[in-house]
Amino acid sequence: MGFIHSTTENSESIGGLIKELIRRNFNFSQGLLTITDGSTGLIKAVKETFGKYALSQRCTWHKRENVVSYLPKEKQDHYRGKLQRAYLEPEYETAKIKLHEIRNELQKINRSAANSLTEGLEETLTLHRLGLVEELGKSLLTTNVIENLNSQLGNYVRKVKYWSSSEMRARWVATSLLQIEKRMRKINNYQKLNLLRTAIKSELKLEQTMVA
Repeated sequence: MGFIHSTTENSESIGGLIKELIRRNFNFSQGLLTITDGSTGLIKAVKETFGKYALSQRCTWHKRENVVSYLPKEKQDHYRGKLQRAYLEPEYETAKIKLHEIRNELQKINRSAANSLTEGLEETLTLHRLGLVEELGKSLLTTNVIENLNSQLGNYVRKVKYWSSSEMRARWVATSLLQIEKRMRKINNYQKLNLLRTAIKSELKLEQTMVA
C-alpha cells in the first residue's frame, strides 16, 4: 500500500506514511485491527493517527521471544513452550490466567522477564478478547504476514551492491513489491474476515452498517 525511506521506526516517519495512505483515501471509519511488534514509534503513530478507530494486537511471537531473551539458555525452551501454549488458548480468560501464572513464576526467577511479559500484555490478547483466535489467529496473532513480505523484499534488494540515490532505492522497492504481490496468498480463513469487522465495530462501539 505504501512505503517510505527511513533509518528508524520513529513516530514522525511512520505517522507520515500513514497520513499519506489516508490522503490516498484509505478508509478506517469502520475500525481497524493493527498488528505490531514492540516498536514504540510504530505504536505511537498508529494511536495518534487512528485514535478511537483502531484496536491494537501486539505480536505474540515478538512478545514470547522478548520474554525468553532474559532467561538462561536452559530455561528458554521451557518458557517458550509455556507462552506459546497460553497464546494458543482460544478463550480470552483462560489465556489471560495462564499468562498471569507464567508471569508469577518468572517474577520469582527473573524480574526482567516478568516485566517484559507484563508490558503490553493486554494488547497481545486483543484477538482473544474479540473471540476470533480459532478463526483468524494463525495469521493475525503475529506480524508474520509482513515479516514474510520483508523477507522476500530482502531477496531482491540485497542483490544491489551500490545505491546511487534514494530515487533508485524507491524504484527497486516498488518494483520488487509489485513482483512479490503476484505470489502473495490470502490470509488463513479470510472468508471469516466479516466476523472481525463486526467484532471490531462492537468493541469500539462504532455504528454497524447493514448490508442487504
